[in-house]
Amino acid sequence: MPNLALPEQRNDPTFEDIWDELVWRGLVHVSTDQQELKALLAGDPITYYCGFDPTAASLHLGNLVQLLVMRRLQLAGHRPLGLVGGSTGLIGDPRPTAERTLNTPDTVAEWVQSLRAQIERFLSFEGDNAARMVNNLDWTAPLSAIDFLREIGKHYRVGTMIKKDAVSARLNSEAGISYTEFSYQILQGMDYLELYREYGCVLQTGGSDQWGNLTSGTDLIHRVERANVHAIGTPLITNSDGTKFGKSEGNAVWLDPSMTSPYAFYQFWVNTDDADVVARLKVFTFLDRSEIERLAAATEAEPFRREAQKTLAYAVTALVHGTTATDAAIAASAALFGQGELEALDVDTLRAAVAELPNRATGEGTLVIQALVDTDLCSSLGEARRAVTQGGVSVNNRKIDDVDATLAGRFLPGGVAVIRRGKRTLAGVFLDDASA
Repeated sequence: MPNLALPEQRNDPTFEDIWDELVWRGLVHVSTDQQELKALLAGDPITYYCGFDPTAASLHLGNLVQLLVMRRLQLAGHRPLGLVGGSTGLIGDPRPTAERTLNTPDTVAEWVQSLRAQIERFLSFEGDNAARMVNNLDWTAPLSAIDFLREIGKHYRVGTMIKKDAVSARLNSEAGISYTEFSYQILQGMDYLELYREYGCVLQTGGSDQWGNLTSGTDLIHRVERANVHAIGTPLITNSDGTKFGKSEGNAVWLDPSMTSPYAFYQFWVNTDDADVVARLKVFTFLDRSEIERLAAATEAEPFRREAQKTLAYAVTALVHGTTATDAAIAASAALFGQGELEALDVDTLRAAVAELPNRATGEGTLVIQALVDTDLCSSLGEARRAVTQGGVSVNNRKIDDVDATLAGRFLPGGVAVIRRGKRTLAGVFLDDASA
């Protein structure tokens, strides 16, 4: 059985320094001079930053990679700046194929507060290397367009800007690119310059798909201040089959529990493929090298036990949502398959679990056999009747032996019921319009 305990947040002391650990965990895809970075991170505390744009109400798993990089660097003694882009969020960095829909200033301001609260949960704001939160709207809003062009724009060359991957991809697309999104890299470069001047910030981290924006800042600081600063681009996390990690038909896995429930979040991790689980443990947990290597061996020897996946799912879900919500998600998963009482689950967890099953809204007087058909557990009423008479149907883990049985009186608190056909084929029903 996996050790279902939240790993202590610490860096692995078996590595020579934090740089070597970042490399081992697969967190360095591209960077400025590696030898200089290794020496810098092994020396006296530095100030570093990562930016998060409020283009949605919540951060997602791609952002979690950056939050954990920030935390690892802080544990190594360095000082983090968490930047929420109150100004850049009004624009958004260029997407590969089309212009972003611009959100209203009020919406962006609301999302700034949401993201700030999420970021603060992953960093420490105490001690000699306490984190700080900053908002680039503070130094961008007072700047006039003329001042922006004179003081910042003059240092950029259009020929260099259009060679950036994000820009060139859009220039070659049918949509083209507006000046608004084209200017994004200048704004991000200005952020780095401001943080360098105000806090002595000398390192920025971000996803490798942001490399053009990251180097916009390093180049600007070198040109204006004649100083060398650094950037690290983490790899884009993809599954072993090449699909983008954390996405399913365009839907992100969010850190906000109202957007992705702790139950769904846990299920996402516990269903990690064997080929991906070791890499996920390295990136998303604080487990040390020896424990990850042990779990890798266990996956190779006894993959059916899924020890690595259960360890990963517990560690990441507890990190993001806390141990109470994680324990509830595990209890719900067990109860769905008859290894616990569904009635004992809290309403929110139960509804979230049922929402992850194939489900339908229905009336209280609906026949169980009709519900079997409606939820696609059976293809016809005749097949549903046979399933009941053969003893293969249950509602809320209680066997149904009457083909005329209805759902009346069988709904659990929250207006849900779980229907099972056979041992492991499940569906859910929500009372009337209570579907999630």
